[in-house]
Amino acid sequence: MLEFLVLSLILLVVWIILFIFKSNLRKEMLLASIFTMPFGLSEPLFVPEYWNPGTLFNLAKTIQFDIESLIFSFVIGGIGAVLYEMFFSIKHIKMGKHEMHLARHKMHYFALSSPAIIFILLFFLTKLNPIYLAIISMFLGALATLYCRPDLKNKIWQGGFLFLIIYFVSFLLTIILYPNWVQTTWNLKDISGILFLGIPLEELIFAFTFGMLWSSVYEHFNWYKLKKEVTNG
Repeated sequence: MLEFLVLSLILLVVWIILFIFKSNLRKEMLLASIFTMPFGLSEPLFVPEYWNPGTLFNLAKTIQFDIESLIFSFVIGGIGAVLYEMFFSIKHIKMGKHEMHLARHKMHYFALSSPAIIFILLFFLTKLNPIYLAIISMFLGALATLYCRPDLKNKIWQGGFLFLIIYFVSFLLTIILYPNWVQTTWNLKDISGILFLGIPLEELIFAFTFGMLWSSVYEHFNWYKLKKEVTNG
């Protein structure tokens, strides 16, 4: 029953390492994590349609809310928001008032809210498994951001791949410790059933689309542009 907790704690270690060694990213990490944490309360949408994890005090199976989901959402939010900055030296520059009123930015609020809007529409209009609703809404939300903020395209695409790598390694470590976790927890008959090194394909697509969307949320919401820092010497 500790598998989900272990995965969340592995990702928490990554979060702590980033927080300790990249002091310039702490504000961005904390804000992104705090904003993401409440999404852990969406677990009733996924249990048992997508999976049925063992959790502390058996909360997921009894009340469908659990501590692990809150930890998981908190840490992936912070990690996803700053991974790009871990590999590229950049700084944030506030966008000027004139730039904010360009035609593309008329979609600013729609682009930011589009993942939630799309998820709700798909939830009521389709019978897709909730994980596909999340994947589609995050991917289309990222595309809306790309239209509104093409200057963030590198951070969006590369952020997706970087988070996918971190998530893949963390998940792989978990199933090495608990080899039967996926088979006993995921509702494989209602999703693709495709496993990559034992990891459900949907988990990997989720990680990529989450990384795409969340890598740019801080800059998009706060009207920040990115500028590469030039180091002397």
